[in-house]
Amino acid sequence: MVEIDRTLCVAPMMDWTDRHCRRFHRVLAPNALLYTEMVTTGALIHGDRERHLAHDPVERPLALQLGGCDPFELATCAKFAEASGYDEVNLNVGCPSDRVQRGRFGACLMLEPELVRDGVAAMRDAVDIPVTVKTRLGVDDHDSHAFFSDFVGTVTESGCDTFIVHARKAWLSGLSPKENRDVPELRYDRVKRLKRDHPRLTVVLNGGITTVKDALRHLEVFDGVMLGRAAYQDPWLLAELQSAVFGAGAPANRVEALRGLANYLAEHVSAGRPVSQVSRHVLGLFRGQPGGRVWRRYLSQHAHREPANANLLDDALNAMPSFEARGSAGVHGDELEWVSER
Repeated sequence: MVEIDRTLCVAPMMDWTDRHCRRFHRVLAPNALLYTEMVTTGALIHGDRERHLAHDPVERPLALQLGGCDPFELATCAKFAEASGYDEVNLNVGCPSDRVQRGRFGACLMLEPELVRDGVAAMRDAVDIPVTVKTRLGVDDHDSHAFFSDFVGTVTESGCDTFIVHARKAWLSGLSPKENRDVPELRYDRVKRLKRDHPRLTVVLNGGITTVKDALRHLEVFDGVMLGRAAYQDPWLLAELQSAVFGAGAPANRVEALRGLANYLAEHVSAGRPVSQVSRHVLGLFRGQPGGRVWRRYLSQHAHREPANANLLDDALNAMPSFEARGSAGVHGDELEWVSER
């Protein structure tokens, strides 16, 4: 069985954590465990499997998140994941959207713990890489700690020993997926109780973690933390966490982080693909910094006007009043000096 460090994880996020995003996050946090967007078993079995599983070894350690409920199909897709070089398979038992409910996967599976157990057991029997579960605290009115504890207890009968817990329940009716990320109350105490009652389980906390201070506080209790929107909307937070948690490995500054992405972007554009597929993931890099709005606006406007511009990141830096270029452009050449905004 592969040993994976789950101290710092980046959540699977639909439309966000594609391979371009993961490449950028790997530059920022070399030790983080990254997750794909959720991929359904049907998409892998009947769709463009190669496209869905495509990734670069640089992204590792990397987990594939699956959406599905049929044990045979889950086992089949777990084999695909292992053969493709993924380090972990994760089962989505937390997504509350209508689409996943119609497909009988996501948070609604909390109401069928035996089915989850059987699916996880089938995957564990099929592969040697770890199989984990991402879940919530409950669904709708099934939100007692007894319900949550019984769910986890049933799933552990499969041999699963790693649970990533979003510390909210899911409302399957009445709230949108967006509202489900904020409206249900965060209950860290429930997740702490799970860890206390099952100390041998690996428990990774997800939900509401937005600062280094938050993460370090939770790591005193849990085996790991998983960041979602905060890591995407303010990606420099990942570099700060890399330094705070692991001590080294993070880029020295934001320009160095962009330099780590420069060759990848150039190869991407030279292959005839639009620069926006990569640049959209770095929009938040200067969030809260002088010139950050200019950076975001420049990339948003010019990525579509200049889809083959491999120097777009340099151009955006040069457009920021808080930077002044010395020599050639900073991402591909000399350092850009950070100066206060005048």
